[in-house]
Amino acid sequence: MKIAIGADHGGYQLKEKIVAQLIELGHEVEDVGCFGPESVNYPDYASQVCERIEGAQAQRGILICGTGLGMSMAANRYPHVRAALCHESFSARLSREHNNANVLCLGERVTGTELAADIVTVWLATEFAGGRHQSRIEKFSQC
Repeated sequence: MKIAIGADHGGYQLKEKIVAQLIELGHEVEDVGCFGPESVNYPDYASQVCERIEGAQAQRGILICGTGLGMSMAANRYPHVRAALCHESFSARLSREHNNANVLCLGERVTGTELAADIVTVWLATEFAGGRHQSRIEKFSQC
């Protein structure tokens, strides 16, 4: 699967670890930055990932900032993006199964590395259940 990933300075270190995990899992990764700990603006990286989702250049996206809040707000402004901020694997699974989330948001300052890796693994492995959930998603998203 092709996954676009981006982070601001608050999520840079976790992004580097998640990129390595994604490659190890056999995914094609497009890292849009940032590429260092210097202060940057998270909406710039959210837009790069979301544009790749909107243009079908990536099947899924991952965005990371300090808390995940800013990235999730910026990402959900895109009509074809369903971004989910997840702090544990249960929400990650349901964000895919019930909401067909195509962008995962994480907060480096609130989620440890091992937990984040577990969230990513579960999120990538979970398929959308469809059925009754599809009509609900159509009410708020351009699927």
